[in-house]
Amino acid sequence: MPKSPSRTGDIRDASETPDNPDAPADGPLFTVSGDRLIVLPRAGADTSGRRRSPDRRAPRGAAPRWTGRRWTGPRWAAPYARLFTAPGSVAFTAGNLIARLPMGMLTVSAVIMIAGSRDSYALAGAVTACGLAATAVVGPLTARLVDRYGQARIMVPAAALAVGGSVALALCVRYDAPDWSLFAAYVSTATTPNTGGMSRARWAYLYRDDAAARHTANSFEQAADELCFMLGPVIAALLCTAFFPEAGTLTAAFLLLTGVLLFASQRRTEPPPSPRTPGRQRSPLRLRGMPPLLFTFLCTGAVFGSMEVVTLAFADELGHQGAAGVVLALQAGGSAAAGLVFGALRPPGPLARRFVLCVCAMAVLMTLPLLAATTTGSLAAVGAGLLLAGMATAPTMVTGMTLVQLVTPAARLNEGMTLSVTALLGGVAAGSATGGWAAQHLGEGASTGYWVPVTAAALAAATAAAGFRHPQGLLSQSSRGQV
Repeated sequence: MPKSPSRTGDIRDASETPDNPDAPADGPLFTVSGDRLIVLPRAGADTSGRRRSPDRRAPRGAAPRWTGRRWTGPRWAAPYARLFTAPGSVAFTAGNLIARLPMGMLTVSAVIMIAGSRDSYALAGAVTACGLAATAVVGPLTARLVDRYGQARIMVPAAALAVGGSVALALCVRYDAPDWSLFAAYVSTATTPNTGGMSRARWAYLYRDDAAARHTANSFEQAADELCFMLGPVIAALLCTAFFPEAGTLTAAFLLLTGVLLFASQRRTEPPPSPRTPGRQRSPLRLRGMPPLLFTFLCTGAVFGSMEVVTLAFADELGHQGAAGVVLALQAGGSAAAGLVFGALRPPGPLARRFVLCVCAMAVLMTLPLLAATTTGSLAAVGAGLLLAGMATAPTMVTGMTLVQLVTPAARLNEGMTLSVTALLGGVAAGSATGGWAAQHLGEGASTGYWVPVTAAALAAATAAAGFRHPQGLLSQSSRGQV
């Protein structure tokens, strides 16, 4: 029989059609030589006989897809399991939590360290207040640089400078440096990067086309905030009292630098930088919807700051100062639990209306500690009131941060998130001062001071209701979701 010429071709069966994307992308090569059919493997093909699974790795910046695998864990945890299917999300979250824990440690460590060595709470308060004021100025500028040049390029040197300031502060206290050196050292910590805002920016970038996932991500971040601010002061106080006064500050500095380096190393999930474009860009402060949001955050921060100081004063008045930390932890625990539950839900209705309802609910629940303190005079009753009141703060913050992401352009998102945190910190400072004055000078006891967080919450509700009466105009500013 005469031999026919060799013909080499690609033979595909019906399973390898565009309608079946799970079919192998690289089929074998077949060649006919005479009366024999010879199978030749493609270059790079798996010759072990096992079916090769398709490469499912998403390109950098691509929104991850839920593969549809059945979740066998608790039903409420399914949205969070879906959230962490994004490549690199677990790694950057771990680094971010390490870097975020010092946020709850630095102030308490500085106060204990300075007050213990200089025997002056006034000096300690003045130093930390000066650092807070510097953060309010430097924080948004640092965030603007992050938007322009990228997170890793800016946050690492900024964190290194802040760590240097913390170490310098510890050395100044240790070796009895002049008082002015304490202010200079602590001011340099104002460059501490807003890792919480950067983490929220990464979630917003990864899930820019998935509003439900962004809602879950913001809920998780709020619960992480509550956890860090609940554990941070406890860890700081333990380190400063069990070892030496500077231990809290030095440990916080180490954790900050370690966490920032781990977080910055996850470049795959980092939002791309947005270089300056020709023409004048509007500051996030001037965007429609941002002023009422920031003022609401300012009032909410005043709620947090005043509630903490007044509760400390109330516990001290009853002779249970040591239990004040546990009582305040109930508020943070209630907020963290509510945040996780809220993230697993899919609240209906427009986002702006939901925000107004959450702030109003917070204003109502903030009356519970006041009622408990004035009617029962029991610290346990106040703790129960704080637990319930805390359940309204997380939904408020989650919805508010989602609105910030919606209103702020992607090129200025880190700056917008940092402005929100700055407003909160400013409110905490103002609320702490006002709450302390009210607990000491108003009425016949510290319980009168609980009127301060109630008033601040009512002002926040009035601001949100007035600022978002007509939210439809916000839709023109962003296409990332519905207002």
